[in-house]
Amino acid sequence: MWERTLQDLIRGLRANKKDEAKFISKAVDEIRAEIKSDDMELKAAAVLKLTYLDMLGYDMGWASFHVVEVMSSPRVHLKSVGYLAATQSFDQETDVLMLTTNLLKKDLGSTPADIAVTLNGLAHIVTPDLARDLSPELIAMLNHSRPNIRKRAILALYKILVKHPETAKHARTRLEEKLEDSDPSVVAATVNVLCELARHHPTDYLSLAPQLFHLLTTSSNNWMLIKIIKLFGSLSPYEPRLVKKLQPPITELISTTQAISLLYECVHTCIIGGMLQGSNGDSLARLCASKLAAFIQDADQNLKYIALLAMTKIAPSHPHLLAEYQDTILASVNDEDISIRMRALDLVSAMVDRDNLQSIVQQVLSHLVPENSSSILPSAAQSLAQATVPTSPTTPRPFLSPSQNPAYRLVLCQRILAMCSQSTYENVTNFEWYISVLVDLAHVANVDVGAEIRDQLVDVIGRVRAVRRYAVRLMYQLISDDTMLRNAQDEGSCSEVLWAAAWICGEYCDELAEPHKLLPYLLKPEVSNLAPEIIAVYIQSATKIFGTWAASVAQRWEDDDLADVKSMVEQLTSRLGELVSNPHIDVQERAANSLQLFRFIQADLEAHRTKPPATPGFSTDSELQSLEPRFPKSLYLIEPLSATYELNPVAASAQASVPIPDGLDLDAWIMPPPKEPVVEQLPEKKKKTKKGKGKEVGDGQVKTKKKKKDESDGGDLLTPAEPELETPEEIAERARRKAERLAQLRDDPYYIGLDAAKLPEEDIDSIPIVHLEGMPSLAGPSTQGLPALKTTSQTFSSASFVIDRDGEMPEGAVVVKPASVPISRQGTPAPGESNTPIPARLTSFPPYEVPDDDVRTSTPEPIKVMRPKKKGTGKKKRTPTVVDT
Repeated sequence: MWERTLQDLIRGLRANKKDEAKFISKAVDEIRAEIKSDDMELKAAAVLKLTYLDMLGYDMGWASFHVVEVMSSPRVHLKSVGYLAATQSFDQETDVLMLTTNLLKKDLGSTPADIAVTLNGLAHIVTPDLARDLSPELIAMLNHSRPNIRKRAILALYKILVKHPETAKHARTRLEEKLEDSDPSVVAATVNVLCELARHHPTDYLSLAPQLFHLLTTSSNNWMLIKIIKLFGSLSPYEPRLVKKLQPPITELISTTQAISLLYECVHTCIIGGMLQGSNGDSLARLCASKLAAFIQDADQNLKYIALLAMTKIAPSHPHLLAEYQDTILASVNDEDISIRMRALDLVSAMVDRDNLQSIVQQVLSHLVPENSSSILPSAAQSLAQATVPTSPTTPRPFLSPSQNPAYRLVLCQRILAMCSQSTYENVTNFEWYISVLVDLAHVANVDVGAEIRDQLVDVIGRVRAVRRYAVRLMYQLISDDTMLRNAQDEGSCSEVLWAAAWICGEYCDELAEPHKLLPYLLKPEVSNLAPEIIAVYIQSATKIFGTWAASVAQRWEDDDLADVKSMVEQLTSRLGELVSNPHIDVQERAANSLQLFRFIQADLEAHRTKPPATPGFSTDSELQSLEPRFPKSLYLIEPLSATYELNPVAASAQASVPIPDGLDLDAWIMPPPKEPVVEQLPEKKKKTKKGKGKEVGDGQVKTKKKKKDESDGGDLLTPAEPELETPEEIAERARRKAERLAQLRDDPYYIGLDAAKLPEEDIDSIPIVHLEGMPSLAGPSTQGLPALKTTSQTFSSASFVIDRDGEMPEGAVVVKPASVPISRQGTPAPGESNTPIPARLTSFPPYEVPDDDVRTSTPEPIKVMRPKKKGTGKKKRTPTVVDT
């Protein structure tokens, strides 16, 4: 009979690629017949073919017993096939493993060749039960006469210790003895096992430090030295004396070794082991930094990657050492390999301080700027044309700059924002520079970071007062530039920055010399292309700017100013009238509110008449002239609405620090719930039915022909009881209190519940005059006038920028521990939120006083009810009483 070998199976698979499943099905049928043969050679060949098919994904679990049969073969070449199949297909749940205990013990006491094969296979198939049963034999095998058997036994013992940790107390002494073995391979295997064990339980192996230190200073095996250094890296955090002891030999290794892997492991151990601290640590850190810098300049990408990774760990403790290699590190930010670029960005972010922030940000920002026109991404038609042109393998492909990748550009922008805002702008010394960086970033980012830039612009200007004048001028230029407005619909346009620009100009418009010149830009027709939330802020800012400008015009009023104000109000009214029909509700509401204000101002301007100036020496109508101002009073209508309070950042713990007023119980009912009436049901007497009216059914029940309503539907019918009669004194008292209440409500201008026909004629002279805050004296414009508007620029030094990092706290705040909020985002006002404190009372009218005897409650008095009488019974039923619980 001719049997197929493994080589024949492989050739058949290659020849039947189109019908591979059919060929394998036929091959498996042949293997099933061969594996049942008594010929051990044929059985081993079938197991070998099954092992190959198992590597291709076909299950061979059904043949596990036959694998054990091949493992028990006395021939070494067949036994090795059985152990190979076992390591390939057996797992912890294989049921035949319980049959292999005696087989393994027998093989461990056989010839050295059988022992070597058994130790190799045991490390893969060991289970907790096998580890417990075979640990004595394996520990005894550590003293075998052959070094290759001792080495294999040590490595297999590691798997025994993992599966059965109780073996460690018996094997620990033997393992320590193997550190002084005469064969270097046995020592290396022992160090390897101890390194893996100490990684999980370092404190258990501190006693081995003297022996390991001796090996570190005497061995020349680089791979064993790597393991020893790794082992010391795990032990040194638990034994501080090791740091001082290890510094000299590791420094010598770093200075003399030519092996790159050993050099990196020494540097890594110095970092994680805390060896870079202290006086000796500084020189070692400088040596490590110089070696890592050489790695970064190497052509090998792997060395460059691990060097950047190690430098990131050095940066927190020795940033000044890495500053010497700043240009080398920044060159990696534009590397072709994305992994190297990301590690370079991590390192750059870690080495930022007050001295190098500006230079690092400028260099990172330069990667976002296209170098030339050729770096612009081609259009779809150009890409298709290039793809259809046949190219030879030797034709160089066009180089695509890494900075053109949108995902990478997004990371670059986010890192710039994170570096600058770290610890509430701790490293920023010149905030005018930072505001310029944010505006530049909005223009060159070309990714969706507009919301982050908007938040930081609002946050910085709210916290740093000295930068507000410069920021307002820069935001004025940003709004007046149509570039961002035209590209607002494009992806990555960062049009959210216009939200911040409009908000800043509206909130701090007093920093502008001529704020009214900004109004046409805020309400131009192209603004409709912006997002609804930006349009809403544009409307709000335009209203604020007009209010500030109108108030300043009123203080220096000239009759010639009337035409300019009328023209501006007409423009605003016209544009707001168009925005009222905007489909977004927020834009509609703000436009409608502002439109009504401007219509009121427009009507007042139309009714305004020029008044002659007061003539000195004449007292005619002097009293009227002192009461009527020369300017329209509506010019002061808008400014008090937004300029009453200053908007400041709020502390992160402000809300939690608000004290609870005395006597306030937040768990108590503000208004107690209504009480439920409980009806006492009296036992009803059995009804007697007249003869012939119904038929008596069992248990005294009567079945009547007349249809009755189900008692479960309606229950007992409750009707209101007759109202109690009031005495004449109670009627008179109630009428008196009602008259007093109506008299109070008649003088209340905010109460509209009374019938207009019953109100008396209004007495205009009796209306109280309310003094508006910020309103100038009616005697005419002050000769002194407002302070001069800011027209000159000021250059701020780094010492003049004061950052409000804490934020405002409420009055009488109880200091509490702040929540775990990132410092860089504490107190940052989000768009749409206002940090303005709510005033207690803005009106000058006295508060309303309600008499104590006229307090209205929401809980009515319980109604007394009666059950209606039923006709035809001839007897009265007792009315159930209502108990008020």
